[in-house]
Amino acid sequence: MLRDYFLNKVEKALFKAIEANKLGQMSEYKKGSLIVEKPKNPEFGDFAINVSSLARSAKIAPPMIANAILEFIDKEDNEYTVVAGFINFKAGETLLINLIKEIIDKKSNFGRPENVETEKIILEYISANPTGPFHIGHGRWAAMGSALANLLKFYGHDVYQEFYINDAGSQIQKLGRSLIIRVKQELGDDIDFPTNEEERKNYYPGDYLIPVAQAFLQKYPDTTLENIDKIELSTFCDFAKEYEERVQRDLLDKLHVEFDNFYSELTLHNSGKVKYYVDKLTQSGKIYEKDGATWFRSSDYGDDQDRVIKKVDGSNTYLTADIAYHADKLERGFDRMIDIWGADHHGYIPRVKASLEALGYDPNKLEVLLGQLVNLVIDGNEVRMGKRKNMVTLEDLVDEVGVDATRFWMSMRNIDTTLDFDIELAKKSSDENPVFYVQYAHARACSIIRNAINDRIDTQSGVTIKAVMSESDFNSLLNNFNQDIVKLTLKEARKIILKLEEFKHLIVTSARDRQVYTICRYVQDLAAEFHSFYNSTRVITDDKSLTSARLAIVYAFKTVLANALRILAVSAPERM
Repeated sequence: MLRDYFLNKVEKALFKAIEANKLGQMSEYKKGSLIVEKPKNPEFGDFAINVSSLARSAKIAPPMIANAILEFIDKEDNEYTVVAGFINFKAGETLLINLIKEIIDKKSNFGRPENVETEKIILEYISANPTGPFHIGHGRWAAMGSALANLLKFYGHDVYQEFYINDAGSQIQKLGRSLIIRVKQELGDDIDFPTNEEERKNYYPGDYLIPVAQAFLQKYPDTTLENIDKIELSTFCDFAKEYEERVQRDLLDKLHVEFDNFYSELTLHNSGKVKYYVDKLTQSGKIYEKDGATWFRSSDYGDDQDRVIKKVDGSNTYLTADIAYHADKLERGFDRMIDIWGADHHGYIPRVKASLEALGYDPNKLEVLLGQLVNLVIDGNEVRMGKRKNMVTLEDLVDEVGVDATRFWMSMRNIDTTLDFDIELAKKSSDENPVFYVQYAHARACSIIRNAINDRIDTQSGVTIKAVMSESDFNSLLNNFNQDIVKLTLKEARKIILKLEEFKHLIVTSARDRQVYTICRYVQDLAAEFHSFYNSTRVITDDKSLTSARLAIVYAFKTVLANALRILAVSAPERM
């Protein structure tokens, strides 16, 4: 990366300056103390390092320090200048040309870091109850979770994606009872869900169970109003759960979200793992009885109070299974657990970490990303999801705006920021729509290359315009990189080349910070640089060498943009 290249040059020169007694009283320097930043004024250079922090030990002014270091820098064909206490750096032709060559050589692997420490990570996200269709919020976790998995894999981590199915407990019983009412309605019974708010909480009255009831009757055609009450509740529970799980998985496939495993909470109980870990906590004195309930001493490990793991009625709390589930993740050999939860689960983090520590695990192996919700915006107005019948579920949204727009929009804000999803804007085929703007840039790049290597007909005159070069000539350009040719257009392409180079640094910082919105922001900025390059620079000219140079830039651009979009699992169309 250019940042590392520049920092390495400055630090090597700094050590030489110390040896030559050019830095006042400074006798030593801790490598990595200086920070590379972008100058506020791009005219100063591509990067800058503030050496003011060295003034305390050197006992001389920062400009003197900067100039002393500058004496010992091997400048090659790069430019170095001093402004106040800053050493500014501007990449020369060699670095810029080498970057284009690196992109062309590495193609889909460009940006993938080398020699980095990697981990075996289990990434858990969505993990919805199998009691109904995904809502809009689930779409955000789906898009961000799978994009994060792609990012971490691209970085080099071994990533395992898991969906935790909350299929144990009262909600499944509630689902089964709700299906019974819908089946009875299909059989002609004049029955409905309770109108009393308190009683209604024991059911799922949504219309989405109507097709489930119809499917139930297809499988069990002998069901009648006379014998329905003789059918076990578990039959309805199992059928509805399996149906809704299938609906959820079909939508995940549609969204290009691929899980390695769907982990059933019920199997966690049936396998005895929940009991095993509770017994382990009990044996270590971390469980006690109080007021008829069973409590975990989570306050011993930083939680603000102890937590109930078994209620007075004998049923387990959500925490009970989560204790076993997270311990089981580590027992399966993962180095790190990353969970994506809603922001309302903030208080849940210390109790899960407390359970890990109480069981003898490192609680820092659990990372939790807390995400804010999604607001639907239609015609500039925020719409309450439950009030708009045509736009309640995630599937409705996907059908309305498409997979690419759904994924991009769901990922383009920081996870801890509420997302306003503008439905009408997401459907527009204009530069106002960020996903269209980015995809059109890729399609335009592909079109430029096609027009250069294929004969085409002028739409106004009808005259055939001969190709500037053959496809074999273009492939030769890519396979036999000519540095002298690329030099012909460095002045016009400098800004876009630097933006392409930025992708390498972006991957490292985004993977480290577990952020994917930065990828969305980057592709928008990169597309803007390309559109600016295209509008100011004629790519296909009468000069074959100049055309070749600019085509190399276009090819490098589309390669990097496609790499970034692949992380987001958003398509990079060749035609639009």
